[in-house]
Amino acid sequence: MQQSFRPTSPARLAVLVHFAALALILAVLIPRPARAEMPFAPGERLTYDIYWTFVHAGEASMEMLADTTLDGVPARHFRAFARTTPFVDNFYKVRDQIDSWTDMDLTRTLRYRFRQHEGHYEKDALVVFDWTLARSRRYTGNTFQHELFHWPPKAYDPFVVAYAFRLEPLHPDYRFDQPVTDGKKRVEGTAHVVGRERVKTALGEFDCYKVVPDLADVGGVFRKSPGASIEVWVTADERRLPVKIRSKVAVGHFTLELKRVEQLDAPRNPSPAPGDEPPADAGDVPANPSGE
Repeated sequence: MQQSFRPTSPARLAVLVHFAALALILAVLIPRPARAEMPFAPGERLTYDIYWTFVHAGEASMEMLADTTLDGVPARHFRAFARTTPFVDNFYKVRDQIDSWTDMDLTRTLRYRFRQHEGHYEKDALVVFDWTLARSRRYTGNTFQHELFHWPPKAYDPFVVAYAFRLEPLHPDYRFDQPVTDGKKRVEGTAHVVGRERVKTALGEFDCYKVVPDLADVGGVFRKSPGASIEVWVTADERRLPVKIRSKVAVGHFTLELKRVEQLDAPRNPSPAPGDEPPADAGDVPANPSGE
């Protein structure tokens, strides 16, 4: 979001949708999976209502799409989407989408794309990882922007780490540490399980672990907000579903509540989206995901 933007009071409802999507991504900055089996499969879709105080401001979703390939190598594909309600669209329309591709064992990201449409502001960023060189390259549109070298040669993007989290055996006082990167910088993401509580949502009542991510290395609105915080409630079962997320930042506080869990019968990859392929000057990066 451009720093020059100063939303009016009604527009703040919409701005919170972007922050809520970011919170969903940052909610679990988690480590390498400890189990081979996955508690999710292609076709799983989680849908959330986003509230600013008591106002319904938007909807967010995260889903696992069909497995695909990158340069002939099998890969997992995950997607997140956030949008404002029709009412908030009148003030500040948000349509954000994130796509992430990982190796089949979900140990590191292979490609990460973030498409941001907020008001009059649009951005399309692509991060391509080449783990043979322990390198990532970030592009905005077709313009090379930044290069990072990673050691050890692994890292998650800020979205897919939420799925890596769901592979972890949790218990109170458990602490997580894992390198996370958006292609501009690499940080050690940490989170701490601080307790176990029962949480009520529209779907019912759940036995949950309460997880608190460390925001020390997180920029943007969280860095500018003294006392900013995120709390995440994750079911204390084998699926480890994030059912509720609550955050407080400078422009207010918001909540995401899980309202729908779906397992689609015929998961598939969507039609090709312009820009999923690496830019022409990307060098020896993997080819475009097949079917994308």
